[in-house]
Amino acid sequence: MVHVNASDLDFEQIKNKLKTYLRQKPEWTDYDFEASGLSNILDVLAYNTHLNALTANFGINESFLNTAQLRSSVVSHAENLGYDIRSRTAAKGLVNLSVNLSGVVNRPAAISLPAGTSFTAQVDGTTYTFRTIESYIAKDVGAGIYRFTTANGSYDIPIYEGTQKTKTFFAPDKSERQIYVIPDVNIDKNTAVVRVYDNASSSNFVNYSPIKDAVQVNENSTLFAIKEVPNGYYELNFGDGISFGKSPDAGNKIVVTYLSTKGPAANTASGFIPSNQLTVSGINYNIATTTVAVATGGANKQSMESIKQLAPYAYASQQRLVTSLDYKAIIQSNYTDVEDVAVWSGDQNIPVDYGKVFVSLKFASGTPVSTQTAIKNSIVTNFTSNLSVMSIKTEFIDPINVFLELNTEFNFDPALTGDTVQATETQVYNFQNSYLTTNLNKFDSVYRRSVIASEIDSLSPAILSSRVEVKAQLRFIPTLNVSTQHELKFPMRIAVPDDIENTVVSTTFEYGGVVGQLRNKLNSRTLQIYDLDGNVLADNVGEYNPTTGIVNIIGFKPQRLLFGVNYIKLSVKPENEATIKPLRNYVFSIDASKSSSTAIIDRQTTTLEIDV
Repeated sequence: MVHVNASDLDFEQIKNKLKTYLRQKPEWTDYDFEASGLSNILDVLAYNTHLNALTANFGINESFLNTAQLRSSVVSHAENLGYDIRSRTAAKGLVNLSVNLSGVVNRPAAISLPAGTSFTAQVDGTTYTFRTIESYIAKDVGAGIYRFTTANGSYDIPIYEGTQKTKTFFAPDKSERQIYVIPDVNIDKNTAVVRVYDNASSSNFVNYSPIKDAVQVNENSTLFAIKEVPNGYYELNFGDGISFGKSPDAGNKIVVTYLSTKGPAANTASGFIPSNQLTVSGINYNIATTTVAVATGGANKQSMESIKQLAPYAYASQQRLVTSLDYKAIIQSNYTDVEDVAVWSGDQNIPVDYGKVFVSLKFASGTPVSTQTAIKNSIVTNFTSNLSVMSIKTEFIDPINVFLELNTEFNFDPALTGDTVQATETQVYNFQNSYLTTNLNKFDSVYRRSVIASEIDSLSPAILSSRVEVKAQLRFIPTLNVSTQHELKFPMRIAVPDDIENTVVSTTFEYGGVVGQLRNKLNSRTLQIYDLDGNVLADNVGEYNPTTGIVNIIGFKPQRLLFGVNYIKLSVKPENEATIKPLRNYVFSIDASKSSSTAIIDRQTTTLEIDV
């Protein structure tokens, strides 16, 4: 007997198994299934089995977080793990705001900027509206100039992109399970403000706080939670006096205000212009605005891939910081400006520094320094100080960018393609740039030559084989006309010197009135400065250590840098070009200007010609 598996997914295979089964019966031994009406019946049976198999397969896939394909399933699994899924996030800019009341008699002691004060800015010709989400107070700082400050005394006022919206609910009897749905897929739930009024006409209200900000929870805590639901909207939840605080009483009016945002579209906005004047004692005054930081941090809803990756880590961390994955999950879940995180302990650091955990943050391009500093301070204040192991301090280390220079040669047979040599060279060049940008450019991403070489070989049937040479590059900023020392640490062993090719080479600069460059002396680790004709300008300006990957430059005194940049590129040949691993806070990317692709014509022929 032939067994027909209900989980088989191939229609023809199912039908053939049914035929095989029937042919085993004596009455069907010589029956022609292809030319009979029974073939139609077998089609129906095979289709039904195929459909059931697909349904079972889809159902099983949706039952697990890592195989689910529907966002609603992924969200549900993550919620069961207690993971807080990020909503769309509004872009945030920083501005200094002031009002000039120098001509006003009996000036007030302080003036207030109300929440919801709006500003406009443009990105690529499109206008976006930003607004404050809380009120700010300004006092006279001298000569009638009132500058607005935050609660901690900073002049940097945050403004957020989005349309302010309000949703009102009325609490039912507590015996009913009330669902408060906010029908907006573009909500930034971090901007939500929840106020509960006594009744529909009351002006008295109680502010409810996000549960994630709660320090202590009891039956009288006024907390709320907002979560994504299967249709993409968001649901507002309260406690029941047992789970996480009290719920509103029957008849209470619940008012939710929030920003509906366009997310990343408003990033890089600057030049914020107030939409209205500020009224002081019945008179309107202009608000002077200075942009401190362009808008950053706008992001779409957290992707399914990100949820699948981070939700298990967040569940494993259980709101504590012990392992590196704990830090990574919490930081990436709460800060949209952070693209990637690297964490290592003090015993893994060089030099060893016990009692510390080192964190390196890779910020999104364009994130202002002030925002980076604020995020680091927030991580310490809100997370590491409260959740990490006692006596363990957090120290932030900036990422180190290592630029790879790829020089690819490939054998090319023009008879196997209609593309020209130049077009194929451009294709290979563009591919290697795109491949490294996509697959590296983050922490812990390893460069493997065999992988990229195989991808290049598959670009065209005319590419017969390829060879990729790689160099690693660090950049440093010298002090002109001052003798200085520089130490560059590469994350790999450097090739030992030989008598044919320089292992260490820099870009050019002006030295002693001529154009020169740093190179190691052939067959030596000693660094020298050469002119472009190969004459030695400075005999000993440091050395490199192949084992540690450290290049020391001493007594370096360039007069001028060339090509309009303020840095010098220093390139080295790795000991192992096949595999280069980034350590700790190193990030690999490609230097397209120092990379190339070259075709070698290789016409396949079986005729061997030998010159005599």
